[in-house]
Amino acid sequence: MMLRTPAVSALVAAALVAGPILAAPAAAAPGSMVGADSIGDPYFQRQGNGGFDVRHCDIAFTYDPGTRQMTATATITAVATQDLSRFSLDFRGPTVSAVTVNAVAARFSRDDDKLFATPKNVLKAGRTFTVVITYAGEPGPMYDADGSVEGWVPTDDGAFVVGEPQGSAMWFPGNNHPTDKATFTFRATVPDGTTAVGNGTLVSQATHGGWTTFVWESREPMATYLATVTIGKFVVSEFTTASNIPVYTAVDPRLAKRAAPMLAEIPDIVDFFSSVFGPYPFSSTGAVIDYAPKVGYALETQTRPVFCDVPSDAIGTIAHELAHMWFGDSVSLTRWSDIWLNEGFATYAEWLWSEHNGGPTAQKLFERTYAPDKQSFWDVLLADPGVLNMFSYPPYDRGAMTLHALRVKVGDEVFFKILKEWTTAHRFGNATSADFVGLAERESQQDLGPFFDAWLYHTGKPTSW
Repeated sequence: MMLRTPAVSALVAAALVAGPILAAPAAAAPGSMVGADSIGDPYFQRQGNGGFDVRHCDIAFTYDPGTRQMTATATITAVATQDLSRFSLDFRGPTVSAVTVNAVAARFSRDDDKLFATPKNVLKAGRTFTVVITYAGEPGPMYDADGSVEGWVPTDDGAFVVGEPQGSAMWFPGNNHPTDKATFTFRATVPDGTTAVGNGTLVSQATHGGWTTFVWESREPMATYLATVTIGKFVVSEFTTASNIPVYTAVDPRLAKRAAPMLAEIPDIVDFFSSVFGPYPFSSTGAVIDYAPKVGYALETQTRPVFCDVPSDAIGTIAHELAHMWFGDSVSLTRWSDIWLNEGFATYAEWLWSEHNGGPTAQKLFERTYAPDKQSFWDVLLADPGVLNMFSYPPYDRGAMTLHALRVKVGDEVFFKILKEWTTAHRFGNATSADFVGLAERESQQDLGPFFDAWLYHTGKPTSW
């Protein structure tokens, strides 16, 4: 994600994180057949659900940009991890009219951010089950603790759809935490002449009666916050990288001329990062450049980052978002407090791309970033920056500096071996800061405790490494 700046008070942040105080089921007690209604992430205490593991989500919808109305059916295939008499899903979207579990009508209820389902028969641990949710209405945006907008953001010709860290629940029900990844199918029907761009591979496109249905398959596991189906009038291009990775780009015609140099860099960036970080993890790549002036940032939606405009630092920003395919999308954080594993790594990838392309070296960029003694920057704890600082400078810049300082300490050969092993060992999975520290110590055969203690686990400006 592009850098965001905190804009609201800690009191407002707490309200947005915790969610409203409503009569919802509490986390399940040991031995209960009620699935927990939270994963237990300290930053988003209402996010995620227990008792099941989602395997596949099929989201079929019709959306009319003129009326902003959606009719949708979400089909979720999951495996019960305990006996379940009731379970919950994250959902803040339009009105639900029906829920079935294994094709049998289920009782359901809602509060502001949860959908609770009670199947007719208890779901047995280890068994696969299917939930179908039918809903309709106007999906919309939400506002984060830092004042940024996310979710389903209407535009003048469609919708800009971004979900980090909570917004996916604005338009489809799911287990909305990065630790429950699944494959996805999106079946988006929009007025003819409008394009719906999703994650993964476009497997079909058919027009009938003035409406066009786009079917996108995301065949590799994906966290819900990385899902998108961004809709609008787009100029579409399809080509491949030198290593034969399919590239699909969509750009608002108003931005096409300015966006062309940025989009032209995608094949070289992806192939360079593949040589540095290991094989590209997904079946396709690309970008969506839309006109969504109220958003103000880009997001690393899986396989196809979305941009609300052509960024001022277009080449650096596209490099940052594409680097997230390895760091954040394939290897995902386990708790949101480890956001530096996403943003610090992607920022350092920008530095590597600059170095590779004859721009300032990573060392020079480190020196520029390290030099200022701004106390507010150095007083943010990298391994736990807090909700208001998740997308502020420290996770990005201090994160990148941490990686460069590690590179200087262990040497290039070991450092780049660490990066490749990181993306290999945790491919399509989740990891923590402690996992990275352990890997760095194993590969370098050094005690890096004091180093990481200074850079990750203490505030203040590190003075040696």
